[in-house]
Amino acid sequence: QVQLVESGGGLVQAGGSLRLSCAASGSIVSIDTMYWYRQAPGKQRELVASITRRGNANSVDSVKGRFTISRDDAKNTVYLQMNSLKPEDTAVYYCKIDIRYEGFYWGQGTQVTVSS
Repeated sequence: QVQLVESGGGLVQAGGSLRLSCAASGSIVSIDTMYWYRQAPGKQRELVASITRRGNANSVDSVKGRFTISRDDAKNTVYLQMNSLKPEDTAVYYCKIDIRYEGFYWGQGTQVTVSS
């Protein structure tokens, strides 16, 4: 019954910004850790950032200082603010949410393309 809907992807030039959103709907008691992953063509899916129920955030070194993960529990939504985008950030971005008593759920993915 739980569904995650992603939005905010698009085409931007290097140095630009995008804000991704992932909203969960359905029967949700509580959301634990929320994650953003990305998968570039020919590459494995990699973890980009995570944020715990208490708001503790982590991100991989390649995006530190450029990407910020945040959450709004009133809206059951996780965000990824992406600044100073680089061509190597081009990928399909997926959210993953750990919903208490239900398990992990994945978003459908949203394309981010950064041109040089």
